[in-house]
Amino acid sequence: MENGLVIIAGAGQGLGQSLMERFSHAGYTVAGLNRSNRDNRPNIKQVNLTDLSATKRIVSDLVQQFGTPKIVIHNTAQLTIKPFLDMADGEFEYIWRNMVLTAHNLAAATLPHMIDSGGSFLVSGATASLRGGNRFSAFASAKFALRGLTQSLAREFHPQNIHVAHVILDGIIDTPESRKLHSLDPARMMKTSELADAYFDLSHQPKSVWTHELDLRPASENF
Repeated sequence: MENGLVIIAGAGQGLGQSLMERFSHAGYTVAGLNRSNRDNRPNIKQVNLTDLSATKRIVSDLVQQFGTPKIVIHNTAQLTIKPFLDMADGEFEYIWRNMVLTAHNLAAATLPHMIDSGGSFLVSGATASLRGGNRFSAFASAKFALRGLTQSLAREFHPQNIHVAHVILDGIIDTPESRKLHSLDPARMMKTSELADAYFDLSHQPKSVWTHELDLRPASENF
């Protein structure tokens, strides 16, 4: 593929799959990173992103095979909605590790390769990136931290020609799982293919008009 390498962490069914399809259709070589070993798609690599050495190793292998990443997307999430006092020992840290530490490790593994050639590093946020709701103490605190990490990376790496941006997904993403969980008209949900288009456009912005944070929600969503 002539356009270069795209790495998508959190490439499962739903938004992750749509992101892979969107960039693949545009002529990129796309590699998805998942923690699950149940995904047998040929362009999916299994890796524990909370392990920095393993993350660096898999990224190094991809760079050797396909060249420097042009676009990297951190799309991992660990949604937990639970009363604070009901959380099990270690659960708060587990959620933080799977959302914030994974972003740190992905950045540490990919950004050094991108400094000379430039590129885009995009991070998926949520409504909880902006406000902590009832029973969202673990999830919201991790999403707050993820947003802060992304802002700091943007200020550090923009001068080195790397576009770092945070995408707030303020709404329910339309997947088979979310239709089961939420009694919401699918017409009011966020469509994964349309979200993927927004990520694609964000990653291809000219340098004179880089967006630092993109706020996406359905027209029907209150905010």
